[in-house]
Amino acid sequence: MTKKQLIMDKALELFAKQGFEATSVQQITDHCGISKGAFYLSFKSKDELIVALIDHFMRQFTSDIDYVVNKEVNGESLLYDFYYTTFQSFHKHSDFTKILMKEPAHSFNEELFLKLHNYNKAIEKVILTMIERLYGDQVIYLKYDLMFCIKGFMNTYSELFLLYKLPIDLELLAQSLVEKTNLLANNMTISFISDELIQMIDQPLDEEHSLDQIVNIVEKNIEDMEDSIEKESLILLRQELLEPALHPAIVKGLLENIRHHPHCKWTAYLLRNQFGI
Repeated sequence: MTKKQLIMDKALELFAKQGFEATSVQQITDHCGISKGAFYLSFKSKDELIVALIDHFMRQFTSDIDYVVNKEVNGESLLYDFYYTTFQSFHKHSDFTKILMKEPAHSFNEELFLKLHNYNKAIEKVILTMIERLYGDQVIYLKYDLMFCIKGFMNTYSELFLLYKLPIDLELLAQSLVEKTNLLANNMTISFISDELIQMIDQPLDEEHSLDQIVNIVEKNIEDMEDSIEKESLILLRQELLEPALHPAIVKGLLENIRHHPHCKWTAYLLRNQFGI
């Protein structure tokens, strides 16, 4: 474990108990058994550490559900896989998810709000893609209403095991929400959220990545990794970004090689979008 990861893990423990504002850098360094100087070699400030934690969780969550929605699967299992992956990720990262749910809004500075806003828009994009795959023209005028209903299910049902610590059968939960979502999709007739309303509340993502930025992210992954199939795959994917030559099936296989690596999930997400896979 790197020192940076150690700081993130130990800080998360303190944030879960005390919240962001009540936790000082001194408490974090004491909990890690390191000096303040060592902390500031990894993070410029506590806010930068919090941003790193948000990035770590939200990148993994967004890339996981994006993969589920965009891979070629039986349409009948798509919605189930989406809900199961969502709540499995919430459960896996329950400490951090609880912090986001409980932390008062004034604890977040402008940069943190922007981060969360951008990830929220990315998640909405994934959900809309899923809705279009599942229901097509059937819900063309209701897709935004259905998207917000699905987000409501995600937020509300997560409280059962994040706030109330109830034992949850993830399979049954996913099956139940599939039934509810299909009932809504098949029976809704009145649209509230119009295209015009979406245009009023929707803002473009400020963190869209250019080709050069994606290449730099891939190169950083390559530098940080030891020799492995993931590193070899990243080298080939970097070459494909610079000089496209591979068959899409080969690119898809290379993306499969890296997507399970915890430090490559976001890279895989960016590359899938860049290659249109």
